[in-house]
Amino acid sequence: MTDTTAPEPTPEQAALMARVRRMMLIAGLTSVLAVAVVLMAVGYRLYRGDGSPAASATDTIATVPKGARIVSTAVAGERLVVTLDIGGVTEIRTFDAKTLKPAGKLKFISEP
Repeated sequence: MTDTTAPEPTPEQAALMARVRRMMLIAGLTSVLAVAVVLMAVGYRLYRGDGSPAASATDTIATVPKGARIVSTAVAGERLVVTLDIGGVTEIRTFDAKTLKPAGKLKFISEP
């Protein structure tokens, strides 16, 4: 058998090959950087502390005074607002929308 050898490249061909190698290296490094950024973004969303409301939804029971009547409910930003009528006295209770923990209470009474 005869071995066929490739002839030595001309200076123009060698320069072209070096340019192609350099461009391939830049493209490869850019691809690796893009994949790393995507993986970091996914990891950040998966492991950050606040979580999503749907994933951490639980049954919560909020007690109201005996004889109280819920007049209205609303959402204001990050708060759940419940308006109660307790024997003629209006009271507004606010809860954190994500955790449903009480955030505040506002009572309206008539002056004597």
